[in-house]
Amino acid sequence: MNPASNSQSTPPCIVLGLETQIGLGIVRELGRAGVRVIGIAQEAHAIGLASSYLARALVVTEPRSAKLITMIHALGEELGDCCLIAVSETNLVWLAANRNRLGRVRPITPSIAAMEIVLDKQRTLRVARALGIRTPESSEPTSLDDVLHLAASVRFPVVLKWSDPVKVAHSLDAAALDSIKAEYIYSAAELVAVGRRYAPIGKWPLVQTYCPGYGLGQFFYMHQGECLRRFQHRRIAEWPPEGGFSSVCDAVSLGEHVALQAQSIALLQAIGWEGVAMVEYRFDPVNGKAVLMEINGRYWGSYPLAVACDAGFAVIAYCLHSHVPLPPLPPVRQDVRCRMVATELKRLVRICLQPQRIVDRAFKIRKGTELTRFIADFFSPRVCYYVWSVADPRPFLADIANVVRKAIHRDEAAPPVQKSR
Repeated sequence: MNPASNSQSTPPCIVLGLETQIGLGIVRELGRAGVRVIGIAQEAHAIGLASSYLARALVVTEPRSAKLITMIHALGEELGDCCLIAVSETNLVWLAANRNRLGRVRPITPSIAAMEIVLDKQRTLRVARALGIRTPESSEPTSLDDVLHLAASVRFPVVLKWSDPVKVAHSLDAAALDSIKAEYIYSAAELVAVGRRYAPIGKWPLVQTYCPGYGLGQFFYMHQGECLRRFQHRRIAEWPPEGGFSSVCDAVSLGEHVALQAQSIALLQAIGWEGVAMVEYRFDPVNGKAVLMEINGRYWGSYPLAVACDAGFAVIAYCLHSHVPLPPLPPVRQDVRCRMVATELKRLVRICLQPQRIVDRAFKIRKGTELTRFIADFFSPRVCYYVWSVADPRPFLADIANVVRKAIHRDEAAPPVQKSR
């Protein structure tokens, strides 16, 4: 792919959010395609700042601030009309609300109406159910009494998730409560205890029936109601082990789950979605059924796999919003595995040394199998990595430096150990 045969004559692209492998993957994909990439990080040690594919790197440590608006506006005055790709949902919402203040820079965001549906899991599930898509049974308590009623009536186990994690984040922070992506509950007493935990903020997570299986992600680029590109993967390993985000994932042939892909596209069309989206399912290989979990209306955590497979989602976004002809897209590769080694190591420690901390009791612990796969993947030619790249090694070194830096700060912040005499 080469949408910019002469990068100096085509508009650049601004990428906001270089702290994770997601932003790094977008920078690499665009840079390899010949696009001039201006990166804005919100942390001074963001790994994406080290990428050789950046034409310029900027840091603004005040996220979603007037200072950031001023910087983006000034870039537009300097560079001319150009587009901006953001990574996080909070930044997407903020950019959509402030697009008229950014001058000649055009943020690539879905409509606010579509984002409101996707960010609210209950609204997403209602649209899906209307289309005949399988969804977990879900209840959203609005009072402690509702929680007590559910504790006496639901079928356990259940999984607790926030309907809109972005909207509740401030309340959790103010009450010094952790934001838990998914919490497994096995008894009425446990559910009541969680209800009381959140009583001080007057908000409670969704209560959903447990769905067995593995994570299946389907990815699409939607434009004017049509799907321009698709890709899918299977989660091989997750952190935490019982379910969270993928630490190892495999590309899946587009010849599989064809009917489910059509349902996913219909769901995005019904919502009025524009741009990239991940439609996430739990697929049970025993009965061959998939249950919708959520839609991530953004670039996703395992995006480096899509980059390695030539899916080209960021290039498509750039071309459409920069009025650059979209080049012919190569077939999506289907023989690639991508892994995050640091997270895999944490996962192995949990499985091998701390199995009692795995809260999903249905999770099958296979220590030998997990260790064998972990070692064998280092020797497989089809395996790539979330951060490491031979062609762009400095972000990996920056990531290692960040790990060391955090460990040093953690040790410095720890209280001194008092020795007994």
